[in-house]
Amino acid sequence: MATKWSLTIDCAYPAKLAAFWALALGYEEKPAPAGFGSWEEWFSHHEVPEDEWDDGAYLSDPDGVGPTLSFLKVPEPKVAKNRLHIDVQVGGGRETSWEVRWPRVVEAVERLTAAGAIVVREDELQGRPDHVVMADPEGNEFCLV
Repeated sequence: MATKWSLTIDCAYPAKLAAFWALALGYEEKPAPAGFGSWEEWFSHHEVPEDEWDDGAYLSDPDGVGPTLSFLKVPEPKVAKNRLHIDVQVGGGRETSWEVRWPRVVEAVERLTAAGAIVVREDELQGRPDHVVMADPEGNEFCLV
């Protein structure tokens, strides 16, 4: 049996970065924990100071398959390359033919740059484009495959 896990991303603007990743992954805001009508109700119940309520944002896979994502506000900016990154398989992954996969990757590059991402580089494999390395609005690298 696999262990359930989630991914936490440190950032300066949790709601803004969560909105970007919701678009990139097709995720949605994670519902408040069971027994609570809203995150605000949960925060109040657990005596989280009101000035900290915007210090996090939470996403979940609407199909309940992928891991949950948390975005937590931290005071320091990102200063180095990621040691872990997400491969977003918008094209279907390398098991999908290049002719089908690559136009999907190109469309996603356009959609995510419009949402604030930047292209870091385009990598080739066997003489043709294979994947695009991008950075989200706070500089976290990820790949579109």
